[in-house]
Amino acid sequence: MDGDVLIPLAGIFMIIAVSVGPAWLKSRDRREMQNTLRAAVERGQPLPTELIDALTKEQVRKLPSASRDLRIGVILLALSTGIAAAFLALGYGVDNDAKFVAGFAAIPGSIGLAFIVLSFFNKNKD
Repeated sequence: MDGDVLIPLAGIFMIIAVSVGPAWLKSRDRREMQNTLRAAVERGQPLPTELIDALTKEQVRKLPSASRDLRIGVILLALSTGIAAAFLALGYGVDNDAKFVAGFAAIPGSIGLAFIVLSFFNKNKD
């Protein structure tokens, strides 16, 4: 009985660890860097301009470009086609199963189409 409860809990904890772990590690690294910089400033040591540029560059987020949106859209459309082809190749394309395949494959396909449409409206062409 205990194994029946531990398996779902292990799955939930794994999802939490995968989603929260990298953010926690990044904040810890940032906190250690700030402590190091604070100690250097208190001792009167000059900070290299390369270090300041690297720290400020990390804060600037890249704007989505038209080529990036188009690339993501094409990848998602290919994923959608691949999902549909895989299900049809496995023999799930008969009668009511075809509706299931089309519905499942339409999710990444519609997101891909949205990215392609966004690429045409995006002013940032880089």
